[in-house]
Amino acid sequence: MPMPSIAGGFEAASFNQTPPFENIDLFTTDLPLREALGRAGVDCEAADLAAFGRDFGSAETIQLGRLANENPPRLYVVDPTGTRSDRVDFHPAYHSLMQKSMAAGLHCSAFDNKVPSQNRISERAARLYLATQIEAGHVCPITMTNASVSVLAAAPEIHAAWMPHILSRDYDGARKPWFEKRAVTLGMGMTERQGGTDVRANITKASAQNGHYEITGHKWFLSAPMSDAFIVLAQASAGLTAFLLPRFRPDGSVNALRFQRLKDKLGNRSNASAEVEFDAAYAERLGPEGEGVRTIITMVQWTRLDCAVAAAGQMRFGLAQAVHHARHRTVFQRRLADQPAMQAVLADLALESEANTALVFRLTRACERAPIDEAEAAYARLMTPAIKYLVTKSAPNFIYETLECLGGNGYVEDLPMARLYREAPLNAIWEGSGTVVALDVLRVLSRNPDQSQAVIHSLAKGCGAAGKAAAAEIQHSFGGQDVEGSARIIAEKIARLGALSALADANTSLTETYAATRLQGSPHATWGACDLKSIRTLVLSRVLPDSIG
Repeated sequence: MPMPSIAGGFEAASFNQTPPFENIDLFTTDLPLREALGRAGVDCEAADLAAFGRDFGSAETIQLGRLANENPPRLYVVDPTGTRSDRVDFHPAYHSLMQKSMAAGLHCSAFDNKVPSQNRISERAARLYLATQIEAGHVCPITMTNASVSVLAAAPEIHAAWMPHILSRDYDGARKPWFEKRAVTLGMGMTERQGGTDVRANITKASAQNGHYEITGHKWFLSAPMSDAFIVLAQASAGLTAFLLPRFRPDGSVNALRFQRLKDKLGNRSNASAEVEFDAAYAERLGPEGEGVRTIITMVQWTRLDCAVAAAGQMRFGLAQAVHHARHRTVFQRRLADQPAMQAVLADLALESEANTALVFRLTRACERAPIDEAEAAYARLMTPAIKYLVTKSAPNFIYETLECLGGNGYVEDLPMARLYREAPLNAIWEGSGTVVALDVLRVLSRNPDQSQAVIHSLAKGCGAAGKAAAAEIQHSFGGQDVEGSARIIAEKIARLGALSALADANTSLTETYAATRLQGSPHATWGACDLKSIRTLVLSRVLPDSIG
């Protein structure tokens, strides 16, 4: 048999290479997701989540995600004549992804009363969980548009005018006044260069005019600058206040937003984030003057929910890639998936992913029931920052490990793992980084002590000795002298207890092992460094059907 020449290379098809993970029904192949939605009361068949999973798992949509990130948005400060334009242009792939997600209602369905389901929040979260696996950048304006609805409610006239456009599923990416468009998206601008997370240090000014305000100042991060309007904070005469600042003024002229540059970001490259100056820009007040933080707090909660759901989805996608690769790759004359050392790593990752998926959809269920159930409202108040803390901060290390499972193939741009890894830190940073949300957990515990303790005890109730021990440790840490220094310990312990409770609700055989490896004793430093022999086969069998690939 002749050997191939160096110049000619191998003409036969490659062998021992993993087939592409594409043309997959991302929903139907995800058993932990389907079970979590069933516990949340979602009728998955009626919601037609499988169709969405097939669309976003198709080779065509995966290609759109790649193209949107390889061709990031561009800022044009002036037009060819030298006239100020402040225009941000996007690749067609980005617009295609926006069209898909908005057609499915990711930007509005949680608030759409025409959707008959009583589980709109969980259904929407499921689609978000799937969409972010393929392309996370376009999810940014989707999330902000959805979250902004609760803030617009602080100004009934504004809410009434904008909601028909927000509820539209007909994506319109044109740059023109919002009232001339079929559908709109909203962004936000909260932080400034001198204050960052400390929005009370904002110096941007808002001056009252005849029926509106004019805003002068800057924003260090203006997310999704192509949006039709932005929720911003500025100092009015009575203090920090929330405003709606549209791209166009009511007379149809361009509003005074002056983009300085687009951020050159680590990941999330398909989505634009801008530095901007306002020069007496037209804006309308949302809520009372001086109540800006109180007005936007519900938007913060909605965004944090999306951050946790998206991080869980991204971890799931990394895990699926790793398991898919291990089942198709042969090393030392055996499939990787059959080798105990690799099984130990994959099983550890699979347990974490399944617990996080159960946890975030337990939270969506609480958000749905909160308006009519005080216990669920208390759960949502305490657990939203705690879950956001745990799930989003777990993602970078988790996704790195799934990338390493693919070896060198995971490290190159031909596969989506490198992009997924660059994306992983964002949800932990967005809308409150780790220490900020951990401190928010302490604030909830302090302001609602009885309700918060009731939540913790209810979580521990069905979790045996491990649950009781975790609840006691939380109580001890919160009652100690160095409470702020223990903020992360408390936040993580509460979220881990929540995950254990969510797994117990699922009545799986994973609960005891999760407790032993996540809540009891010293946490393991690396993936695969804990004993999962008793559940290894079970948990891996739940990741992907054997028929995939």
